[in-house]
Amino acid sequence: MIILDTLLIGGIKFVLSKIASAVDSQLNDDSVLREELLAAQMRLELGEITEKQFATVEADILARLREIRERQRGPDAAAGEMRITGIEARFDDGSGDSDAEDAAAER
Repeated sequence: MIILDTLLIGGIKFVLSKIASAVDSQLNDDSVLREELLAAQMRLELGEITEKQFATVEADILARLREIRERQRGPDAAAGEMRITGIEARFDDGSGDSDAEDAAAER
């Protein structure tokens, strides 16, 4: 009788852990939301929805995407912790002398 109880509890634990992992992957999958946003953009371009309806759909989807990113970052990530790195801007006046300008800009 104890063996049957142990097997039953072990089986239930296994099934529940599989369900929990499936739900977790669905909650953190943003590809469905991206497809919804693309579909809404297409409907806007085809004239099926108005700009106002699109703005409402877009705001909802972007809020849900933000929630997913916050869940993926975890509780350790503080608000406003995002950093932008690796941006480079150059001015080209068409003279072909961009190397001299780059050297001057670095000084």
